[in-house]
Amino acid sequence: MPVAEIENAIDAFLRALRFERNASPLTIKSYSEDLRHLLVYFEEEGLAPRHPSEISTAMLRGFVAYLHACGYARSTVARRLASLRSFFRFCQRERLATSNPAQPLRTPRTGRKLPHFLTTEQIARLLEAPPTDTPLGLRDRAILETLYAAGLRVAELVGLDVDDWDRDAGVLRVRGKGRRERIAPIGSYATKALLRWLEVRRPDPSGGADAQRALFLNRFGRRLTTRSVARMLEKYLAITGLDRITSPHTLRHSFATHLLDGGADLRSVQELLGHKSLTTTQIYTHVSTRRLRETYERAHPHATRHD
Repeated sequence: MPVAEIENAIDAFLRALRFERNASPLTIKSYSEDLRHLLVYFEEEGLAPRHPSEISTAMLRGFVAYLHACGYARSTVARRLASLRSFFRFCQRERLATSNPAQPLRTPRTGRKLPHFLTTEQIARLLEAPPTDTPLGLRDRAILETLYAAGLRVAELVGLDVDDWDRDAGVLRVRGKGRRERIAPIGSYATKALLRWLEVRRPDPSGGADAQRALFLNRFGRRLTTRSVARMLEKYLAITGLDRITSPHTLRHSFATHLLDGGADLRSVQELLGHKSLTTTQIYTHVSTRRLRETYERAHPHATRHD
């Protein structure tokens, strides 16, 4: 097959992501899909580069034009360009290519949507929704309290083990993106909810070591999945009447927004969220600024001029 050497290079790149950069399975899957899509494009266009060094900037520019013509979102095009740049950097390092043909290509402006978040009053309604007279209700309240108290991603939450909670220090050991670990403090509300959940937590004896370790379990006593957390949240959104676009990640957005509203500095919020770059955290300053502006215009008598 004409692209066999390119496919070998892609396979080697994906292995490097896994073993050298410790990338998550989801990240590796995304890179793989992006690069395989390029090969499909070459085949459909009758192009037959046999080696990464035979791929030119003009060929990649045609691929980007094809993505736009297919109606892909700018964010998707930008991500695929980022995948190509990373792949060809790897090829340069491994002496499979002398240059990076993806480097000259311009990344489309994507803009950044302000994250959806809940007010403190809405958070209180949501956290109080799970019943406290059933094991699953206690678990659900502990999950919601922990998501909001520590600003966790849902994958980080379901990956927690019982031993990751240091009760004396009041912190969780969290494994984030790229397997980077961080320490996340939690407050008295989450602590109380977790203690009550642990009193009724019953792992499945036949579930193996993972079920015994997992902090949060499903109704069968096995480790909870991210989809199960999303379904659980949907149930309480219906009960409380909160916006249905709310997701488990909304609690993370709310955590960051409320911290900044309360006077926390951006660097501290960055560390608490586990963001690699401060730029990622800065989106929350736009949320706080917008709310400040809305409050000003609503409250100040000279904020809006009426001619």
